[in-house]
Amino acid sequence: MGVTVQTENEYEDLLGLWSDLEAGLGIILGSPANVQEFEKRVWQYDRWLQDLLVRDPDMGLYLLFQLATNSPVGYSASHALVSAALCHLVATELKLPQSERDNLVHAALTMNMAMTTLQDQLAGQIERPTAEQQDAIQAHAASTVLMLKKLGVVDKLWLDTVALHHDESTGTGVLTTKPPASRLARILRMVDRYAALISPRKSREGRTTTDSVQLIIGKSIKQQDEVGQALMGVVGGYPPGTYVRLASQELAVVVRRSNTPSQPFVVVVADEAGARLNPPRLHRVAGGGAGIKMALTNAAMRMHLSHHLILRLSASAVTAESGRS
Repeated sequence: MGVTVQTENEYEDLLGLWSDLEAGLGIILGSPANVQEFEKRVWQYDRWLQDLLVRDPDMGLYLLFQLATNSPVGYSASHALVSAALCHLVATELKLPQSERDNLVHAALTMNMAMTTLQDQLAGQIERPTAEQQDAIQAHAASTVLMLKKLGVVDKLWLDTVALHHDESTGTGVLTTKPPASRLARILRMVDRYAALISPRKSREGRTTTDSVQLIIGKSIKQQDEVGQALMGVVGGYPPGTYVRLASQELAVVVRRSNTPSQPFVVVVADEAGARLNPPRLHRVAGGGAGIKMALTNAAMRMHLSHHLILRLSASAVTAESGRS
């Protein structure tokens, strides 16, 4: 059963839980040497993440995409959180063993730890990376592994997954025939790239999620890659939190996935002239009404939205799509 959001306070409370998780993660990634029992803290944040996602995965994705795409501030923590959440959902989709799921999520949370400050800096930087910055980017996987070892992490699968998460050699062949570290690194690399594309930088807006799907997932699916198919199963063509223009020219926000990736539930927030609807209305793309014409970037949606009203409407879609696992 999905979580219900009836008031603005309830929405703010729920968003606050995600924001607190993101802030806490930012602290341990930014100053890991000052964290007592670092590995234990990562496990705690993992459990926190799972608690929020198990309540309602669609609502969790909605709130995560709002956090990830609205501002480049605190990019490193936001990126780690989005990547970890997607890895958790992909692991569930692929039915990975629990130990592999745990190591995948922990690798996602920590994969860029050696370049946390640099990652935040690059998100706010208009210029191309300098030669020195490029060197740090190239070395960050190996540097992060060394940091994790110094912090007491001994799990080889966690460490190896971080070490390999940019290694292109893990990207071919049947997933189940791969050694565990290669399998997890392949999942993490695709999720990492997808999450990076949807997030804004000073030098560019975040791409629309459909652009990101085409760039990252589309090619993979054509090659019958299980990771791309699983990620598509998790995010759909239009993840919750995505802004879209309908064929009717109305503006809407995606609130819930359906059994058909290209036909989610949306809440229409503006008419064809761009005037805000009050109240907004729930629309099922698969119900014979207007389909989705295109995805929009967050920057294209300039009006203030009442997210608690939008998510209250999304709750009524739960029973309509009760067949979704």
